[in-house]
Amino acid sequence: MDEDEIRKSARLEQRHWWYAGRRALVRKLVRGVPVGRALDVGCGSAGNTAVLRDAGWQVTGLEYSPAAAALARSRDLSIVRGDARRLPFPDASFDLVMSTDMWEHIDEDDRVAAEAARVLRPGGRLLVAVPAGMDLWSGHDVALGHVRRYERDDLTALVESVGLEVVGLDSWNVLLRPVAKMRRSRQDESESEMEEVHPLVNAGLRAAVALESVLPVTQRRGISLVLRARKPSAPRG
Repeated sequence: MDEDEIRKSARLEQRHWWYAGRRALVRKLVRGVPVGRALDVGCGSAGNTAVLRDAGWQVTGLEYSPAAAALARSRDLSIVRGDARRLPFPDASFDLVMSTDMWEHIDEDDRVAAEAARVLRPGGRLLVAVPAGMDLWSGHDVALGHVRRYERDDLTALVESVGLEVVGLDSWNVLLRPVAKMRRSRQDESESEMEEVHPLVNAGLRAAVALESVLPVTQRRGISLVLRARKPSAPRG
């Protein structure tokens, strides 16, 4: 993602329906999880990193982009510049590793997954959100610097290949998938959808995402996939 797109996303983050829905999702998924040390890999401008901090986690954000790292530090968070394929942390350092909409930007996502598994403590948790379905591929993905969208089986196989146990895999933004597919089928150029939205439309889209959270639709196709996994506990001697 180029620096202009990073700065635009940061400006939108506090009010745009998509970012608000994603923060609500992170809050929901970590609710009840014992707090500890967390790492947000590819934290961007750190909206979700702040969610973990506010939930009581001792959290560090890792970001490759200098522009995004500077924006994240402005939130008074602990931010480290680094590469997700070579995390600058010792083995078994964290109780939670989170990546939201980052894996799809990196060709070697197998290395990203392996590094996440390496720095997790035995019994630690992985939380990953990625864009779903190559049938939704469009100029939006090109504009954001994506190299893929994920299918369920591929994401599961990737995480299991690094020794983690998948404990949950849900779709997100299921209700809005038909709208996204119709819109993206008409896109001819590289153009991000992350733009200002009229307040009334924004409120309606936030309501749709909130409604989805109480409906039994998480196994249907959505715009995103959200995977939860655990690192097996060390065997007893």
